[in-house]
Order: sequence, then C-alpha cells, then structure tokens
Amino acid sequence: MKRIEELLSKRILVLDGAMGTMLQQYNFTEEDFRGERFQDWPHSLQGNNDLLSLTQPQAIAEIHEKYFEAGADIVETNTFSGTSIAMADYHMEDLVYELNFESARIAKEVAKKCTARDPQKPRFVAGSIGPTNKTASMSPDVNDPGFRAVSFEDLRLAYREQAAALIDGGVDLLLVETVFDTLNAKAALFAIEEIKEERGIEVPIMISGTITDASGRTLSGQTAESFLISVSHIPLLSIGFNCAVGASQLVPHLEVLSAKSGLAISAHPNAGLPNAFGEYDQSPEEMAAQIREYLEKNLINIVGGCCGTTPSHIRAIATLVQEFEPRQLLTPVWK
Repeated sequence: MKRIEELLSKRILVLDGAMGTMLQQYNFTEEDFRGERFQDWPHSLQGNNDLLSLTQPQAIAEIHEKYFEAGADIVETNTFSGTSIAMADYHMEDLVYELNFESARIAKEVAKKCTARDPQKPRFVAGSIGPTNKTASMSPDVNDPGFRAVSFEDLRLAYREQAAALIDGGVDLLLVETVFDTLNAKAALFAIEEIKEERGIEVPIMISGTITDASGRTLSGQTAESFLISVSHIPLLSIGFNCAVGASQLVPHLEVLSAKSGLAISAHPNAGLPNAFGEYDQSPEEMAAQIREYLEKNLINIVGGCCGTTPSHIRAIATLVQEFEPRQLLTPVWK
C-alpha cells in the first residue's frame, strides 16, 4: 500500500467527520452504553463515547465505513477521550489500553475491507488523541493562579499509554487534535517520540490546534504562528486547526500556517457555528462552498470535518477537492 506521505504530494487527502454527531443518531441509552459487560458498573456511563468501542462495536464500525464510502481517505479512531485522565470521570482508568487497542483494531479492519474493495484508493486510520479535560498551562482556580490540576508528567504517562495502545491496535498515523493548550500537546508529542525511539519505529504524526474565539488564539494564548513554532522541533506529517469555529473563520489562520511551514497543512472545521440550542445547521453544500476558499488559495493538503459534520458533508468535500491540486510542500522559512 502506498505511504500516506507519497499520496500527500499527489492529491488533497480527505479526513472523516464527527464521530459524536453520528453516534447521537443512534440514541443510545444508559443500558446501551453499559452493554452486558458493564451492566453492574457503579457509575453512570452514558456519554462515554469511547466505551462504545467495547459495548457497541458494530455501530463504530458502521460509522467508519460510512465515512470511507463518502470519500474519506483517513478515519479517526473513537478515542478522543481515551486517556486515563479523561476516563477518570467514569472511573475507567484501567480500561484505557483496551479501549484504544479495540478502537484502533475496529477502524483498521474497516479500512482494510474498504481498501480491498478499491485498491486504487488506500484507506488510513489515524489514532485520535484528544486534549484531555485538564490544562497544564493554566489554573482552574481563579483564586489560586499558581495551581495546576495536572502536571506535564501526568500527561506524558497518560498519553504514552494511549499512543502505545493505538499503535499496537494498528493505526497508520497519530493525530494529536483539538489542542487548546500547547503544553498538553507537547506532553503527547514527547510520549510518542519516546515510544518511537524505544521501539525503533516511525509513526507519522498530525497535530491540530483549535482557535477558541475571535482573538485568533488558542485557549493558552498562542497565535497560529507561535503554535507552529512551539511544536516545530518534532518531525510532523502535518499541522493544522480543527473545531471551535466554522470553515470561513479558519482562513486567516490557515494562511499563516501555509506561508510559514513546509509541512502539510490540515483543516477539519465544524459545520459552521452552533445555534442557540448548540446544534450545527450548516449544510454540506454551504460547508463545501466555504472550504473552496482554502483550495482556491492553495492552503491545505488534508481536509475534513469536526463537530456537526456527517458523511454527507465529507462527500461534498471529497467531490470538491478533486478539482484542485495539492499545496506544494516547501522548506519552512526559518530553516
């Protein structure tokens, strides 16, 4: 199978859309989340989407397949909250390795099946590594600005466990995504580099930050350029942005990354901004029309969707990108 690095030089690759948005359509109850195995678990489990890889694996496989059928080249594992830090909310820290391994295995199985059907379009699996629900750069207590709810070492160990399980489960690359605090992301990157060195392996790494508001900065206060420079010591496949805002709002930040970096640039924005009920109304056609600006300005190499996006959105994007050549990969300007 062709390496993803080789394909990036030939065409724009398409990432999948939102796992959570698709899971909402199943209307799973508390009993569904528990399945037989966790029916006596002493804590509520509804909302723990990562757990569904163990209790509703068929649904996870169906969602992956729908995204591949819509034209995605890469699907993300169902592991956005798959760290011991995030799983502590459900008292499921001991299940982290299994959750990540099984999520990777399910996605890889579907990818192999879809690739076998159409060998000219190889399918890839990205191990989704989310930001956790804690931040290493800022205090959660306004009355104690020096306090930290989590340390770099805590994060390193948590990410190391997750990344190792994803690699063991068969992912093709790792995606450190929705980075709101670059110090958290650096812990993830450090942990991945440790694993690579110890095992003597290479694993392509994507990193994707999130711009939280109109200021154009991440939650920890970084601009697009400072975010790029902060992680430029790591050998990355791509850097980009996802979540938080709609496609049009990401344009100026993608312009900065594209101008300053020789890496592949990725974007997987939300389906517009949420309405008063927290729902995403942007249609596939409207989203694709906004993403056209990325392509006309030659800003990206990888594009997909985040919150509110469905296979219909990904199909519209996959159709659109066929009209355009990929952005050329150049040497970073400061090197």
